[in-house]
Amino acid sequence: MRISLLIPAMVWLAAAASAAPQQEVTSAPPVAPVSPSVHPQESETKTAEPRPAVEEAPSSYILGPGDQIVIRAFDAEEISDKPTRISSSGYINLPLVGRVHAAGMTVEQLEAELTSRLQTYIQSPEVSVSVSEFRSQPVSVIGAVNAPGVHQLQGHKTLIEILSLAGGTRSDAGHTVKITRRLEWGRIPLPNAKDDPTGQFSVAEVNLKSVLDAKNPQDNILIQPEDVISVPRAEMVYVVGDVPRAGGFVLNEQENVTVLQALSLAGGLGRAAAPTKAKLLRAAGKGANRTELAVNLKDILAGKKDDIPMQPEDILFIPNSASKSVALRSLETALGMGAQIGAGVAIYSH
Repeated sequence: MRISLLIPAMVWLAAAASAAPQQEVTSAPPVAPVSPSVHPQESETKTAEPRPAVEEAPSSYILGPGDQIVIRAFDAEEISDKPTRISSSGYINLPLVGRVHAAGMTVEQLEAELTSRLQTYIQSPEVSVSVSEFRSQPVSVIGAVNAPGVHQLQGHKTLIEILSLAGGTRSDAGHTVKITRRLEWGRIPLPNAKDDPTGQFSVAEVNLKSVLDAKNPQDNILIQPEDVISVPRAEMVYVVGDVPRAGGFVLNEQENVTVLQALSLAGGLGRAAAPTKAKLLRAAGKGANRTELAVNLKDILAGKKDDIPMQPEDILFIPNSASKSVALRSLETALGMGAQIGAGVAIYSH
């Protein structure tokens, strides 16, 4: 009798035990779909937002003091689209990011640094940097170039590239270029480089002709910020008077020009020339009057007299048969010093 009563009780307990876990499983599904149904919508909303257009700066440009940059960071309104000037010490100070030494970095390096710092606050941050004002890397190009002035380095530029930015050299440019560099950027990597007396600059010269002719391509060095590139005017000789092509003629490097060679460059004698009365006008010194040297071209052409070497800034004057001494003096006054002659006569390079 007791056994028969226990059996129904055990059956009831087993049924109750099996029913309990089924109730827990069926109660969970209504809650589970709620959370995944919200997150995909939020993600779709974020990716659908259009990003403002970014004016890209050269990725190789090296940032420096005075540059103004614009940072665009997704989900970081505190720093996004606000112009930021790099301080004189090379730092920028931004919310969330903190103080960053931006000077010396390229645009890509700064983007990577900002991305790394923003990862603390934003998941997978997207950062872009543009340079709105370039002020940190001026290079001065002066002298006999077509567009002298201050040019900004954007990335790495060689000497030839900077001269190209300055419009190239003029026809009266010399073949030697002088480079002056602040020692804080290191000494100029050329064998003839030396420090100036103040100990603040490194100074060197480059034979431009040999670089252009690919004889010394290693001299086409990289230019650094604040370099001063000076292209001096070439040494010249002048032939004026009764000749077909009067003007100034550039002396090539280490070239010695004689009277007959200069006369040949000028196209020879004119029809009414007086070769026995030619004059060589030579400056005796800085600021001094020119001395007159008589030149008998007829005897030189006949081999009776030796040819005369000309010096830089010499003027060979070929009168015609009607020329007088007063005309010669007037010409000398009009021409003035050799440095001022090029404005009034043609300049030739050979």
